[in-house]
Amino acid sequence: MDITTLGEARFPSPQRRTVSDQARVPSRLIHDPSTAAATEDWQFELAGPRERLFFDPTQTRAGIVTCGGLCPGLNNVIRSLFLELHYGYGVKDVLGFRGGYQGLDPVRGLEPFILTPTFVHAIHKDGGTVLGTSRGPVDIGLAVDNLIQRGINILFTVGGDGTQRGGHALFKEAQRRGHPLAVVGIPKTIDNDVAFVSRTFGYLTAVEEAARVLHCAHTEAHSVHNGIALVKLMGRHAGFIAAGATVASQDVNFTLIPEIPLHLDGEQGFLTALKRRILQRAHALVVVAEGAGQDLLASTQDSDASGNAKLQDIGPFLRARIEQYFQAEQIPVTLRYFDPSYLIRSVPADAEDSILCDFFARNAVHAAMAGKTGLVIGLLHDSFIHVPIDLLVSQKKRLDLNGPGWRAVLAATGQHLD
Repeated sequence: MDITTLGEARFPSPQRRTVSDQARVPSRLIHDPSTAAATEDWQFELAGPRERLFFDPTQTRAGIVTCGGLCPGLNNVIRSLFLELHYGYGVKDVLGFRGGYQGLDPVRGLEPFILTPTFVHAIHKDGGTVLGTSRGPVDIGLAVDNLIQRGINILFTVGGDGTQRGGHALFKEAQRRGHPLAVVGIPKTIDNDVAFVSRTFGYLTAVEEAARVLHCAHTEAHSVHNGIALVKLMGRHAGFIAAGATVASQDVNFTLIPEIPLHLDGEQGFLTALKRRILQRAHALVVVAEGAGQDLLASTQDSDASGNAKLQDIGPFLRARIEQYFQAEQIPVTLRYFDPSYLIRSVPADAEDSILCDFFARNAVHAAMAGKTGLVIGLLHDSFIHVPIDLLVSQKKRLDLNGPGWRAVLAATGQHLD
């Protein structure tokens, strides 16, 4: 996987330990001939400081933008980006563009913050992003005009697929104009569904918060006869949060995810299985990811500002179907519905995610200062790597139903719905 560079790196790096451009990390750690034909074996550049820099740190201006939904650790990333630029390389000017990509538009955007050690001193202790965020695209021409006028050499884009596609467009437009702009992305989503990233920052914090909700939901269900607690968790196209929270909780009886079609009716359907559980144990805890069962709901074909298809709300639908089913079966139940939704993503990062944020940010700075562009920092086999943006956004990571993560869910719940 070749990474685009802006030109010859001529300036000595202040970093003591450096990584060779020839160091590679394989996409598949274990070579299995039975799957070799189905899976490409890419060799990714190992991330880390380079011996020589493309940018003269004393003449460099960097910008940071955070886009899309909130995620635990955004402020940690902002702080670590600044600290590595400022103290690690001696870059004096770092701007924080406000309000997502809208902040790159001088007409719509607010004046960016000038980041300082005082400004970032304690921001990692709070959830959200001090720079603000938004969804939706920006006029690429106006944004590049603004970046050139402000003398920005490096732009760090912190966000999901749409954000990284936008970053790629900014890099291409700057390249067309002959302006040396390094665009380096940091993947952000609590859904943990980014390809070539074994764990996105904020995911484990979200799982921890979700597990707390499951503990309360289990208490509610267990405290009454025939109690059912239904908890809807985030996860548009992948069930990583639902699966992770289930394994962390160990109290869940059914976990419903987008990767498996949801069959409600019939002898092998979910409702019959839930009835058996209630008759046997008189309580049940059900977790459903927001993207599960979408084929059971009428699609609106609408999209949000980021271009993502709007999902129908599976939670109230499933609650109603459960209530109707048990009423028809003449089995009285007490159903409690929980939708923690944004609560699990608006909290500060936990210790493990804080460390992960720091590594993502520092490796992004190393890549940018070396003049690498059009890439996102990935994470494979405990190694940080450089992933071309166009490759990263071409696919999604989903929960492997034959992998240890889903098998752990089946072991914890005892369900057999797949």
